[in-house]
Amino acid sequence: MDAKDLLFVGLGVLLVVYAIAVASGGFEMPSFVQSAIGFVTAFFDTLGIGSFATTTSIYKLRGMVPVKMIPGTLNVGHTLPTIAQAFIYTRIVPVDSKTLVSMIAAACLGAWLGVGVVVRWPRRYIQVGIGIALLIAAVVFVLQAEEWLPSGGATLHLSGARLVVALGGNFVLGMLMMLGIGLYAPCMILVSLLGMNPAAAFPIMMGSCAFLMPVSSVRFIRTRTYHRQATLGLAFGAVPGVLLAAFVFKSLSMTAVRWLVIVVVVYTAVNMLATVRRPEPEIGNA
Repeated sequence: MDAKDLLFVGLGVLLVVYAIAVASGGFEMPSFVQSAIGFVTAFFDTLGIGSFATTTSIYKLRGMVPVKMIPGTLNVGHTLPTIAQAFIYTRIVPVDSKTLVSMIAAACLGAWLGVGVVVRWPRRYIQVGIGIALLIAAVVFVLQAEEWLPSGGATLHLSGARLVVALGGNFVLGMLMMLGIGLYAPCMILVSLLGMNPAAAFPIMMGSCAFLMPVSSVRFIRTRTYHRQATLGLAFGAVPGVLLAAFVFKSLSMTAVRWLVIVVVVYTAVNMLATVRRPEPEIGNA
């Protein structure tokens, strides 16, 4: 049994832990709209767009989830589709096992430390953090759309100083995930800057999220800092979106979609920051 086989075993164990944690939080049937959000965001997430910025924008624009619960809802709700992505891409995309496993471990450590901070933050801090995160995401999307980012190299492994930089970078990205800042796009930039084949980013970023999100989800669920109904909508609607994107539309052009996401994300970020001092109405359940 090699390192990747052990990863699959670990993913299976975490899937069970995640299921038990979600069940302990209670069940509430999601609406069609909440499940549709899961399907659409997971579909584009699997193609590399990312799901956190898009889901946050939808929640904010529609007033569906209280700001304080958005980070927890994103992490708990998108865990199941992310595990599905990790199973698929870790198997079909070759990458050095040492690089893959160590970068996943670094992200998990960062997430474990980060979630302890986020669950104690007041709504205003989270709102400012998410607003800034969305603006950063929009800049990254523009750089990707204009092809101004490094194209990467051909290597599928890292060693020495480059591996140390990669571990430090993924550690920070794991922490930022707990604030609702998606790891996918920054991780793809990181591995490209370090000279790796951009395709190697898929198992690394999906594997990182698949391991760190179940762990952080347990703490979000335990502290009730997530929206139960919206979370289940993301989880139930997302897996079909992942399978459709991975096996049917894997070569879909993302240019127009990326620019649409940029417009929506920027608008949401500005609105989030402009209303930071405004009292937030009560919405739904925890």
